[in-house]
Amino acid sequence: MWSDLVCPWCYLGKRRFERAVAELGVAVEVVHHSFQLDPSFPRGTSRPVREVLAEKYGRTLEEADAMDAHVAELAAADGLEYNLVGVHMGNTVDGHRLVHLAAERGLADEVVERFYRAHFTEKRSLFDRDSLVELAAEAGLDAAEARAVLESDAYESDVEADGEQARTLGATGVPFFVLDSRFGVAGAQSPEVFTQVLRRASDAAAG
Repeated sequence: MWSDLVCPWCYLGKRRFERAVAELGVAVEVVHHSFQLDPSFPRGTSRPVREVLAEKYGRTLEEADAMDAHVAELAAADGLEYNLVGVHMGNTVDGHRLVHLAAERGLADEVVERFYRAHFTEKRSLFDRDSLVELAAEAGLDAAEARAVLESDAYESDVEADGEQARTLGATGVPFFVLDSRFGVAGAQSPEVFTQVLRRASDAAAG
């Protein structure tokens, strides 16, 4: 599962995928991969999402607000609470580095989930290292180890490699899913779409 930690569609896609898995009752191992929507964003800074959206899509601030309201409505239908008014955007490489640490500790999903909820629901920063350490600790990581990672360049190459792999597979955005190394799903598709692909992957693995 390739995603960015500040991508509202990624959180929604994750939840829809999980619903499909639960409904099918299949055993699935999820591997989280990093994908930065804007790796050029200066580290340690942030900007209001509405400004970033308006610039990116050539919209007014009011139209950007309407885009946020629409995705929040869709998220609510899937049981997610998005509080997007006043949310900021920033560079996510540090957050992704902690996800790689978490994967080595068997806590990747817990950390990803905690970061999503912090950003989209609680409006807590994913761009400040103190905040990231607090959130990582809340998800079960050792705070001192998390801080040591952030104060080094650990896992930076892993984050870059994840992005390169996604582009090699043809992904131009996220969320992006690859099942059983052969079935790709782009975007926050409906649970029904994920169910169909999961069945195909399961049948292929069994056959």
